[in-house]
Amino acid sequence: MKKIIYFLLSLPFLAFSGEFKEDSTKTSSLDSISSFQDSEIASYLEKINRVSSMKYQTKIIYLGDDVATLNVPEGYKFLNSEDSKYVLTELWGNLPSETFGLIFPDTATPLNCSNTFVISLSYDESGYIEDDDAEDLDYQEIIEGLIEDQKTANTERKAQGMAEMDLVGWAQTPFYDIEAKKLHWATEYIVEGYEDNVLNYDVKILGRKGMLTMSILGDISVLPQIKENIDVFINSTEFKPGFTYAEFDPELDDIAAYGIGGLIAGKVLAKAGIFVLLLKFWKVIAIGFGAILLGIKKFFGSKSEE
Repeated sequence: MKKIIYFLLSLPFLAFSGEFKEDSTKTSSLDSISSFQDSEIASYLEKINRVSSMKYQTKIIYLGDDVATLNVPEGYKFLNSEDSKYVLTELWGNLPSETFGLIFPDTATPLNCSNTFVISLSYDESGYIEDDDAEDLDYQEIIEGLIEDQKTANTERKAQGMAEMDLVGWAQTPFYDIEAKKLHWATEYIVEGYEDNVLNYDVKILGRKGMLTMSILGDISVLPQIKENIDVFINSTEFKPGFTYAEFDPELDDIAAYGIGGLIAGKVLAKAGIFVLLLKFWKVIAIGFGAILLGIKKFFGSKSEE
């Protein structure tokens, strides 16, 4: 019984408080419990079984069609592409998207990863990104433009029934390692309906035909953990020979339509939604468990009256 309760506490889809409405009649309480058992428990147990069967990998991982390698850092584990897509869409409620996989701390799982962060790995074959503009960028000007863009985006978000997001500013000013061709930055958002601010932390590793992206998922409280380990994450992934930035061939390869400045300014907002949904998954647990307790209380209360 304790194991079942533990699993239920871990589930991201327990926001069903509407299942149990205040009703003084025994029939209503029993019907609510019955409905919950029939329609929800089976679904939850199916997800638990799927997650419990997932296998993690460590050490060297080959990403994509031999595009790059990941040397999983000590203390972390890697979940393959197929299972990661299931986690991102079916468990965490994100829109379908391509990913090489997810990196979890070795103590975390898709059903238990609060107070930490998860890393999503992906590849965008958008072309060779020229970095001539890297040293001349005004990051204050970029963030001011992004703040204004977000205000405009909120109009559309509100129209679609989505939570509004206000960009606070840089959580980590962009840094570009011109020798390693690796870029990283972080932004902080205030999100309507959330107690904690949202952290968007992106690492971009530039290559011959595009870029590898490490999207670090979490809330603002995990920023110190990320900063402490960011070099480990950045150095864990490399393009394989034939895909490195230095091997660019202007006669054969396409050039991206943007440079470093456009990459930062154009991509920051695009990833905002996935982090919010992940935070929603973590925080909804307590609400759903409260609904379970309410339904059980009604059920046993009505039985005791008999």
